[in-house]
Amino acid sequence: MAQRGAFSWVFFLLVSFFTSHGDALGVNWGTQASHTLHPSIVVGMLKDNGINKVKLFDSDSWTLKALVGSGMEVMVAIPNKDLKTYLKYKKAKKWVKDSISKHLYDGGVDIRMTGFKFYSWRFEPDLYVAVGNEPFLTSYNGSFVNITFPALTNIQKALEEAGLGDKVKATVALNADVYQSASNKPSDGDFRGDIKDRMLEIVRFLNEKNSPFVVNIYPFLSLYQNPDFPVDYAFLDDRGESIEDDGIEYSNVFDANLDTLVWALRKSEVPDLKILVGEIGWPTDGDKFANRTLAKRFYDGLMKKLATGAGTPLRPGGLSVYLFGLVDEDMKSVAPGNFERHWGIFSFDGKPKFPIDFSGKGQSKMPVAAKGVVPLESRWCVFGKPEMKNSSKLGDLVNYACSNADCTALGYGSSCNNLDRNGNISYAFNMYFQMQSQDVQACDFDGMATITTKNASTGTCLFPIQIMSAGVRVIGDGISAAAGFVGLVLFGIFGLM
Repeated sequence: MAQRGAFSWVFFLLVSFFTSHGDALGVNWGTQASHTLHPSIVVGMLKDNGINKVKLFDSDSWTLKALVGSGMEVMVAIPNKDLKTYLKYKKAKKWVKDSISKHLYDGGVDIRMTGFKFYSWRFEPDLYVAVGNEPFLTSYNGSFVNITFPALTNIQKALEEAGLGDKVKATVALNADVYQSASNKPSDGDFRGDIKDRMLEIVRFLNEKNSPFVVNIYPFLSLYQNPDFPVDYAFLDDRGESIEDDGIEYSNVFDANLDTLVWALRKSEVPDLKILVGEIGWPTDGDKFANRTLAKRFYDGLMKKLATGAGTPLRPGGLSVYLFGLVDEDMKSVAPGNFERHWGIFSFDGKPKFPIDFSGKGQSKMPVAAKGVVPLESRWCVFGKPEMKNSSKLGDLVNYACSNADCTALGYGSSCNNLDRNGNISYAFNMYFQMQSQDVQACDFDGMATITTKNASTGTCLFPIQIMSAGVRVIGDGISAAAGFVGLVLFGIFGLM
């Protein structure tokens, strides 16, 4: 989902699989991690899995360098933090020159995006530039409402002036919260009242320029945010009850959500505007509904649906869908929920989590893992004073560890929720130890911790070993504030106070 908090500036990639049903199937690749995979390793993993399209949510030069000569098609973007910059047309022109034009040469990065299929017809601009990532989220309190559209028009104008207007199209990646339905039925769908004027400007501009409406839809969040939401309705395997709307039966929330957007577009007088699903997925930890079993169920249903080419009731035919996401990210803000760090189809070290059938034709298999990843030593940091009674000092140490590492797997309904008191403490200590690249001083905790070569994992709870990072870890307010809150919550759960 959208990258929120102080780390929203970190770039994200979107990479595309080609499946046997002919549609472009993508997966978002984020890098908000303490120990990132080297771009060259990632490029190799993508190629091993038949991936030949990459989308950057930035124009990061290190990543682009790794892509040179790979034959992959690249899509670049502009993060929310830079939108204000491109209110100045000269800045927009410079960005197009530096981020687009200079890479368009033989043997360089193949910057293009072609052949997306939308219900009954195709369109083939070479490249889309995503101007902003979910800039109208209600949690942003209107920060980007008045600057997104001017930035969008300036970037498109600069592309056209550079002679790229027919090949490169600017768009905006939007969250599904930009539209709503008072009755929860698609036919009552319309854009949110507080942003309706801005949305009308955007959708009419996109329609004029033959650019798609990019929307991020998360059935998991419907289930997570509403305790009364029917569980089966979040999946695409037709196990639950349907709802009826204007003579149409909806058996899952994805179809209903996308058709709510279709109704909003109809009411905005752009009924045929192309739609691309920019993000959709299912997390594997951090909540009672976030696990590998349900993630596999969701992806199995989604892949089968895409394989049929059925689309939705109001948009029949092939869909372009981009999965979220590629790898887990242990430095994402957990403000939306602990599951935010567990969206990956692959774990942080490039290992696949579960079999997946990208063809949608019953050919489920484990994706190919990343090659060349170097793990740190097989050692763990554990609680060394199990006889110690509860104390505020011990609680402070646990809180410190979880404020500077990822303890989300300890939350209610998560994979490590069944640990006892000592196990909870050991998990917190080890996560901090691994975050610090197994620095011996990071496994002290006032003499209460010890390093062991015995794997501390138990049952469903994995005590991970970190990898050698491709880059220098950046620490900022995003993880310290958000993770600190998690640490306090977990501290209360442990009963250490």
